[in-house]
Amino acid sequence: MKKFITLGLLLFSSVIASAQLVYEGGEGIGKGKRIVFLASDHEYRSEETCPALARILSKHHGFHCTVVFGLDDKGFIEAGSSTIPGIDALKDADLFVIFARFLSPSQEHMQPIIDYIDRGGPVLGLRTSSHAFKIAKDSPLTKYSFDSKVEGYEKGFGHQVLGNTWVGHYGQNHKQGTRIQLIPAQKDHPILRGVQDGAFTLAGGYVGIAAADFTVLANSQPMVSMEPNAELDANKPPVPCTWTREYTSASGKKGRVFHSTQGASEDIIDDNYRRMIFNGALWTMGMEEQIKADLAIGFVGPYQPRTFSFKGAAQQVKPSDLQSYDSPILPKGEEEKK
Repeated sequence: MKKFITLGLLLFSSVIASAQLVYEGGEGIGKGKRIVFLASDHEYRSEETCPALARILSKHHGFHCTVVFGLDDKGFIEAGSSTIPGIDALKDADLFVIFARFLSPSQEHMQPIIDYIDRGGPVLGLRTSSHAFKIAKDSPLTKYSFDSKVEGYEKGFGHQVLGNTWVGHYGQNHKQGTRIQLIPAQKDHPILRGVQDGAFTLAGGYVGIAAADFTVLANSQPMVSMEPNAELDANKPPVPCTWTREYTSASGKKGRVFHSTQGASEDIIDDNYRRMIFNGALWTMGMEEQIKADLAIGFVGPYQPRTFSFKGAAQQVKPSDLQSYDSPILPKGEEEKK
């Protein structure tokens, strides 16, 4: 029995060791800086968005990027899994990029996130990260849940850090795309350098509620369909979708935040939307002087995103399958190739 337990521990350790997808980086404006991505949502293909952004930041600009995925018990990427080994890379991170939905991590996997937030590290949140955690009320981690009622940490991580918890869809998701409308008064904000108005995203609108401490950079305007040239929905006025703010950590330090209510893997095909996310990453790290209108944001390697859906994730892909800059994000199965 002892032999089997030991073998099991070795196999589990092997899964942990392979959980991190690391792009080492090198020369460039990001040399010496570390970015950690958490990619685990059930619907919007964060497992495609995050490695694509990581490659751009690493290959073109020198950032050391680690992508942590939700995994199944065999070490394959599992969309929406709360098993996130490798998240301890946050210990040395200069930026935490989170794209997660309704996770309930173990204490071991949640602690590095707590430690990072407690030290006031900058955070970039995409789409479902407003409701990144769904944790039982009897758990010691329940304060981070999207529906938290813990005094002093109401509405959890999404509200306390990103600024909004889950409120609801704005328009019909999967039926209405979104036009991103820049706020004219923010045209000189560093995050909008090189970003043109009118980016198109397939992800539908969320109800965005701007607080007094937000700097709203863009609104989302629902369209009547998911076609790029569709008319705007006259019955749905624009609502905030992209903003910056600061949160105050347990240590008293303030951390910069950039949040976008879009971010599905097909959304970042739009050059202007992708550049805004890229610029947001630099801004959160205090690198606004490095933001130039023509910084490289081209995809690295084949990028073949899937249309978001609850059952549309790639199957039997391990983080190591994406290690080469030339490997596709994400590989297509035989059925998809037909």
